[in-house]
Amino acid sequence: MENKLIVSLSPHVHAGDSVQKNMYGVLIALVPAFLLSLYFFGLGALVVTAVSVAACLFFEWSINKYLLKNPANTVLDGSAIITGVLLAFNLPSNLPAWIIILGALFAIGVGTMSCGGLGCNPFNPALVGRVFLLLSFPVQMTSWPLPEQWGSYMDATTGATPLALMKQAIHGNADALSQLPDALHLFFGQNGGCIGEVSALALLLGLAYMLWKRIITWHIPISILATVFVFSGIMHWADPAKYASPLMQLLSGGLMLGAIFMATDYVTSPMTKKGMLIYGVCIGLLTVVIRLFGAYPEGMSFAILIMNAFTPLINNYCKPKRFGEVAKKK
Repeated sequence: MENKLIVSLSPHVHAGDSVQKNMYGVLIALVPAFLLSLYFFGLGALVVTAVSVAACLFFEWSINKYLLKNPANTVLDGSAIITGVLLAFNLPSNLPAWIIILGALFAIGVGTMSCGGLGCNPFNPALVGRVFLLLSFPVQMTSWPLPEQWGSYMDATTGATPLALMKQAIHGNADALSQLPDALHLFFGQNGGCIGEVSALALLLGLAYMLWKRIITWHIPISILATVFVFSGIMHWADPAKYASPLMQLLSGGLMLGAIFMATDYVTSPMTKKGMLIYGVCIGLLTVVIRLFGAYPEGMSFAILIMNAFTPLINNYCKPKRFGEVAKKK
């Protein structure tokens, strides 16, 4: 009776993956973007990231312990750290600490724990916190420090971002597009913006790592980037004096950060490959529509949150074929 055959619920094959392993894999993929944010924004990037991560960890621990009375606290599974890093990456480097703490409270308390914790949240928690801050503190959230101010935090010099210049061109400023940095500067990150979104190179390195480790698949990020390139290219072809080139659209704003690290969130994205492609194309299209015709220069956060709401519907539409199911005759 010592060697019992214990049969549990499926799945019965274990590949060595775990929530914690994948979470820390994503954190490793975020390291290049974090290092370049330190290089370009210095003390401001360090303070914003540290405050955001510490606040997210504290709120998840305290809500689990004192409100939910959960003995198995999930504070070290990596999800709160990722939420803190991604929230920080969506913030300017001169944001006051008390505003960051409010955003972390909203991201963890409302975006995650109020829905039942990790795995139950319908919306990406970091984006929930970011949009809450954008709507609550629009002035502070749209004051963008210029890069290479290593010792500055609250007193950093601010300037227009590439997306702001593109929006000015759409509104009739004929010289706005000529003031855009060249593609090489945008690729490496020498422009204003959120601390984690400025360097396309660093974010693409993170994408390559996650694809190599099979943490994510290519379907969502590539479909988003391809859709933005095609539709912004059509608009640029129609009126090149008014609309920026598709390459500039790809390298500007939070498109890379959102497509690679936010839209690919396991909980809030579709499960099937077909669903992922539908999801990615819709995010790309919504991003272009908001950027070109909406009130905000950037539309990535809103596009992802909108499609998060449609994820259950996409999953229902793109159900995989059941094992052993016989196709119906027409």
